[in-house]
Amino acid sequence: MVIPKRQRPKRPTLLSRTRPPTVKPSHASLSAKATRNLIRSHHRLLKARAQALQTEDADLVTKIDAQIQENGGLESYQIASKLGQSSLRGGDSSKLLVNWIFPRLQPLKSKSCRFRVLEIGALSTQNACSMNKSLEVTRIDLNSQEAGILKQDFMERPLPENEDEQFHIISLSLVLNYVPDAVVRGEMLKRCTSFLTKTPPSGLCQPACPCLFLVLPAACVNNSRYLTEARLQEIMSSMGFVLSNSKKTHKLIYQLWDYTGACEPKSFTKDTLNPGKVRNNFAIIVK
Repeated sequence: MVIPKRQRPKRPTLLSRTRPPTVKPSHASLSAKATRNLIRSHHRLLKARAQALQTEDADLVTKIDAQIQENGGLESYQIASKLGQSSLRGGDSSKLLVNWIFPRLQPLKSKSCRFRVLEIGALSTQNACSMNKSLEVTRIDLNSQEAGILKQDFMERPLPENEDEQFHIISLSLVLNYVPDAVVRGEMLKRCTSFLTKTPPSGLCQPACPCLFLVLPAACVNNSRYLTEARLQEIMSSMGFVLSNSKKTHKLIYQLWDYTGACEPKSFTKDTLNPGKVRNNFAIIVK
């Protein structure tokens, strides 16, 4: 005689299993590899487009524009960038900025006394920088994805007419590498100095210590024919910047540059500093 096995009580269904699939973001299936490939492809197309513009090849520009749109355009690039900044894939770079400037925020006793921040290439209004009550953040991006982010090209933003329109901190997180032209990269760094103020926030007697938060893919500095850490240091120093903090990971380089205003204008051309067949061509030209 076979004795039947006692049936186990049925476990209650987890709430997570009852959620409709629509709550998942449409790009959740985009793998880390696919994200990197999308970003790299977008950068390559932008570089090719810049070269086509220089040679005044209108047909090629049109063809490349079509390829960019086939790849999803700037919107898909931004989705990939947001995924790259998620907690699962490296996290929010502005957390490091807030950690580095924390000692400067301590003297701010009044809630109305805040450091003004210009975040260029902003992707979110909920990052660490935006959530800090000691920071008053102005966010701009070429293609705004949220209310609270102004659609604007930094290179076309009107220059400040007074100190109230300047900022104590500028964030350039993975922005400089997006610019396809090496000369414009140099112009962007120089332009930042016009937007930095040395006047402290109201109620703060100590120097404001204006600074620039710069984040670049590590390969832009470690594996470029035309840019090394030493050359980047020379470029920034000539514009009046002094390196305050830095951090390196396998993928990214984070730097905080204090702006002293003691600039010594100097030109930097596209010189071969690190030859090799496997190097990339990232460069910063300053005229």
